[in-house]
Amino acid sequence: MSNGEVRALDRQLLEELTTIISAASAAILAARAGALDVRAKADHSPVTAADHAAEEVVLAGLARVLPGTCVVSEEATGRSPPAGLPSSFLLVDPLDGTRELVAGRDEFTVNVALVSAGRPRLGLIAAPAQRLIWRGIEGRGAERLLLEPGAPATRARERVAIRTRPFPHAAPKAAVSRSHLDQRTEAFLARLPAAERLSCGSAIKFCRIAEGSVDVYPRLSTTCEWDVAAGHALLVAAGGTVVTPTGAGLRYGEAAAHFRIPAFVAWGDPDAAAKLGAALRS
Repeated sequence: MSNGEVRALDRQLLEELTTIISAASAAILAARAGALDVRAKADHSPVTAADHAAEEVVLAGLARVLPGTCVVSEEATGRSPPAGLPSSFLLVDPLDGTRELVAGRDEFTVNVALVSAGRPRLGLIAAPAQRLIWRGIEGRGAERLLLEPGAPATRARERVAIRTRPFPHAAPKAAVSRSHLDQRTEAFLARLPAAERLSCGSAIKFCRIAEGSVDVYPRLSTTCEWDVAAGHALLVAAGGTVVTPTGAGLRYGEAAAHFRIPAFVAWGDPDAAAKLGAALRS
C-alpha cells in the first residue's frame, strides 16, 4: 500500500470517528437536559446518565467502523477489565470532566484515541457544549472543527489547521486542572518563570496547547490512560510532546497497572520540554 493510500485511509477513519464523537456529544447534551442521575463509583468519582449514554453511542459506532478492534473504555473497563491487549487498540473516555458537567460548566469532552505499539497515534477530542472538535494524526498534522453535535463530519462549518507555539521568553501560560491540582504540580508551577495559569477541566487543556494558546500542562498526580491518550496524540500531531516528569515517554496499554498514569507534563514546544524540563528537575 502506497503512502497516499495510507493517508486516504487515515483521513477516512478520522472522518468516521469524528461523526461518532459528534453523535456522542449530542447524547451528552440530551442527557444534560434531563435527569443526570449522578452516582459515585468505587473510586468516589461521579458517573452520570450522560457518561453511559455517550459510551453506548461510541462503542456502537466503533463496532461498526472498526469491527473486531479491541476497545478500552472507562466505564466498560471498570465493569469488565480486558484479559489482554493486542498491539493496536482504542482508548475511550466517553465523558471526560464529569465533575464539570455536574457543576454546570461547559468543560467536558469526549476522547477517542488509537494506540499502536504503546503509543497513541491518532486522537480526537470533542467539546459538546462548545461545538468544537480537535483531532490529529501523528505526523499528519492537527485541526479544529466547528461542528454541531450530532452532525456528520462532512457538515463541519469550519476547519482550521492548528499548531503549537514556541515557548515564550516571558509570561508563559500553564493549564492546570480545576479539580485535581496537587502539591507536586504547585511546586512545578512555582519553578516556571512567572507563568500565567489557565484553570479548567477535562482534556480541553491539551487542546489549548495544541492550538497555541497555552504552553504547558503539568499533571503530577495519578490519572488514567483514557484521560490522556487522545490529548497526547493530538498534541504530538500539532507539534508538541507529552512526557513523564523525568522526561521519558509515556507508554499506553498498561492493563496490569489498571491503565494508570502516575504523572505527566504536556509541552507545546519539545525544545522547552528538553531544556526547561531538565532545569526544573535539577
